[in-house]
Amino acid sequence: MSLTRGTAPTTGSEVRPWPALGALCVGFFMILVDMTIVSVATPAILETYAPHGATVNDVIWVTSAYLLSYAVPILITGRLGDRFGPKRMYLGGLVVFTLASLWCGLAFELSTSIWMLVAARVLQGFGAAAVAPQTMAVITRIFPRESRGSAMSLWGATAGVATLVGPILGGVLVDLAGWQWIFFINIPVGVVGFWLAWRLVPALEVNDHAFDWIGVLLSGAALLLLVFGIQEGHAFDWSATIIAMIVGGLVIGAVFVWWQSRNTREPLMPLTLFRDRNFSLANVAIAAVGFVFASMGFPLMLWAQLVRGDSPTQAGLLLAPMAVASIVLAPVAGRLTDRVHPRILAGAGLTVLAFSLVLLASAIGPDTPLWQILGSMALLGVGSSFVWAPLTTTANRNLPLHQAGAGAGIYNANRQIGSVVGAAAIAVLIDSRLAANGLSGGGASEASLGGTLPAVVHDAFSTAMSQAMLLLPAVLVIGVVAVVFFERPQHFTPAPVAEAEPAEAGVAAATPPA
Repeated sequence: MSLTRGTAPTTGSEVRPWPALGALCVGFFMILVDMTIVSVATPAILETYAPHGATVNDVIWVTSAYLLSYAVPILITGRLGDRFGPKRMYLGGLVVFTLASLWCGLAFELSTSIWMLVAARVLQGFGAAAVAPQTMAVITRIFPRESRGSAMSLWGATAGVATLVGPILGGVLVDLAGWQWIFFINIPVGVVGFWLAWRLVPALEVNDHAFDWIGVLLSGAALLLLVFGIQEGHAFDWSATIIAMIVGGLVIGAVFVWWQSRNTREPLMPLTLFRDRNFSLANVAIAAVGFVFASMGFPLMLWAQLVRGDSPTQAGLLLAPMAVASIVLAPVAGRLTDRVHPRILAGAGLTVLAFSLVLLASAIGPDTPLWQILGSMALLGVGSSFVWAPLTTTANRNLPLHQAGAGAGIYNANRQIGSVVGAAAIAVLIDSRLAANGLSGGGASEASLGGTLPAVVHDAFSTAMSQAMLLLPAVLVIGVVAVVFFERPQHFTPAPVAEAEPAEAGVAAATPPA
C-alpha cells in the first residue's frame, strides 16, 4: 500500500460503511464494558484473594490498573492508527485484549497473588487503548459529513449502553458462574469481533507521519502521573508524594503543550485542531460526561446493596431502564444530529441528564419506592441518548481526514481522563459525606463486602449517598455551558453537489438504516 500524506482512503464502491461500523462496535462495546464490570465483582474477587494476603486496596487495583493503562497511551495509539492504519491497530488491540482476558480468568490458577491479576488487567488496558481511537477514526473517514451523525449515534449508543451493561452483566455472571467469567466472556466476543472486523472493515490508506517520539514520552509521563495521582490520592490520604505526582504531571503536561507548539514537523497532538471551536468545546463537554458516567454507579450501587439489600444482579438491573431508553432513542438522536444544530441537541440532552440526576439523588432514601429509581434511570437514558452522538459528531465532523486518528485520540483521552477524575472525586466525596453524617467510611467498606448495614443507619447512609450524587449535575453544568457556544456545522450550509465534500475520496454516501 502506498503511503500518501493527507490522502483519503483508497476504498471505493466496495466499502459498506454500516456493516463496517457494526463490526467495530463489537470490540468497542467489549472494552468499555470492562471499565465497569469489575466493580460489582470486587467483593467476590476479595473473597478469593483475601486468604492469600490481599487487602481491599489491593483488589481496587484490579480496576485502577485497567483505567491507568487504558488512559495513558491513548493519544499515542490514535496517532499510530494514522501511521499504520486504523484497521491494523484495531485488530492488534483486539488480539491483545482477548488474550489478556484469558489471562485474567486464569490468573488465580496461575498464581494466588492478586498482582498476577493486576498485571493481566494492565495488558487488557493496553489492548483497549489500541482499539478505542480507531473506531472514531474509521467513522470519520468512511462516512460523509452529512451522515456522520447517524453513524456516531450508533457509536454513542454503544459507549453509553456499555458503561451501563457492565454492572448488570457482571452481577449476573458473578452470581451464576463466578467472577472469572466476567473475563472469560470476552474470549468468544473478541474472536467474533476480530472475524467481523477482518471481513467488513476496509483497509484505509495510511499517512507517512513523522512520529513525535518526544511528544510520546512527555504525554505518557504526564498522563501517568496525573491519572495515578488522582486515582490513588484517596487511598494514600493525599500524601505529599501524591500531590507531587499530580503537580509533576501538570508541569510535564505544560511542557508537552509547549513542545507541540514548537514542533515544526508533525506533533503528536496537533494544536491546530483546537482552532475548530466545536472540536475544543466538544472535548470539554465529553470530559464532563465521562466524569458523570464513571462515578454515578458508586453511590447508587452502594445504596442498593447496603440499604436495600439487593444482590449484585438486582443492583445492576436498576440501570436497565437507562440502557433500554438509550438503545431505543439512539437512532432518533442520530437522524436529528445530521439535521439539528448540535447546540440544541447536546444542550437539551445534558440538561435532561443533569435534571434526572437531581431527581435520582433526591429519591435515594431508606424507604424509596422502586418506581422512583427506575423512572429517574429511564429519564437518564433519554438525556444520554442526545448527548453521545451530537458531541462525538460535532467534535470530528470538520477534522482533516489525515488527522482523524489524532483527533479521535484526543477526544477519547479527554473522555477517559474525565472518567478517572470522576471515579476519584466521587470516592473522596462519599467518604466525606459518610463522616459528615456520623458514619465511618471504613465501616461502610467492610459492610459492602459482607452484607447490608444495620437498619438504624440506613437513613444516614442514604443521605450521604444522595449528597455525594449531587456533585454530578454540578459537573454537567460545565458541559452545558460549553455546548451553548457550538457553531453551526459546515455541512448545514447549502452547497452545490460538485463542491460538497468529495464523498471522502470515493466512499459513497451511505443512507443510514431506518
